[in-house]
Formats: sequence, structure tokens, C-alpha cells
Amino acid sequence: MKVIASSIRKGNVIEQDGKLYVVLTAENIHPGKGTPVSQIEMRRISDGVKISERYKTTDAVEKATIEDQNFNYLYKDADGFHFMNNDNYDQVQVAEDIIGGAAPYLQENMTVKLSLHGLVPVAIQMPQRATLEVVETEPVTKGQTASSSYKPAILSNGVRTAVPPHIGTGTRIVVMTEDGSYVERAKD
Repeated sequence: MKVIASSIRKGNVIEQDGKLYVVLTAENIHPGKGTPVSQIEMRRISDGVKISERYKTTDAVEKATIEDQNFNYLYKDADGFHFMNNDNYDQVQVAEDIIGGAAPYLQENMTVKLSLHGLVPVAIQMPQRATLEVVETEPVTKGQTASSSYKPAILSNGVRTAVPPHIGTGTRIVVMTEDGSYVERAKD
């Protein structure tokens, strides 16, 4: 399916020269003078090579036919990450380079959206938020209110983040899976 270059977004899969590429970043640049362009950074799915392309915003780009399906995360081993389709119980294995920075946030039985081209997983879409436990942080300061001063903390998945002063070790918090930033204290 042909689409114009300016409509390409992060996570889209495009076909170029018979190979599939997943879009890492897509930016439309409108200079004061000259033709607007779309700067697209993408990774070749077959071997993980990153390339950067520049298209005129009106150029036609071949968008690959991708099917998004919900999968449950099972486990990780030396071969990669294993997921199961909830509907037909099919299992797929996803390479580590496709999971990328989302790996620390994967939790057993977590439902994620996998983008499939045929039967090959090409991209993952995580839930926006994950609940994790603070395993290490500075002690709670008495009388300290939730001001704009945050303190460093290490979460149960090993990721470092910043939390408000009233959050102590052992507290379960909700974080954004995209960047690991603190959202709120978990309600469970």
C-alpha cells in the first residue's frame, strides 16, 4: 500500500528494495526556503542494520501489510523472548533487537501488541504503564511534601528513575514504559 512520506510514523513498517524496515523516528522538516522533507530513521528487520532516509513529503512510500495481534509474554531464554497468542495459543519467538528498550518492562503474562508481517514479528507495542517495586532509594524525609524535588531510585527491573521524596523502598509505583518516568503510587 502506497502512502505519502509525511504520514509515516514511528513503529510503521515500510518496504523498500524488497526488504522490510521498521521506522525508529520520523520527522517532517519544513525549511523556510525549499522543499519540505521527511527524515526517516529505520532498522532493516532481516539483519538489524540502521539507515536514515530523506524523502520529499509528497513522495510515495510502500507501507508493508502488518497485522497487530495481542500476545501474552511468557519468558526469555537464549533464543529470545517468547509470546503466546491468546486466541489460538500459537507461540512466537521475538528477537532481542525488536524488543529493544522495552525488555526491562516485560512482566510474565503481560499483554502486548505484536505487529506481524505474515508470521514474522516485526515490532512490539507495550502497554503505556507498568507497576514496579522500588528496591533502592534514599530514606523518606519527614515533613517533606511532594514538591518538585525528586530523588533517584532503582526499580525491581533494574531501571533507574526519579521518584518524589515521600516514596520509600518497597513501595509499588506506576511508571511509563516509554521512558521509565514516575506516574503515581500503585493502587494495589
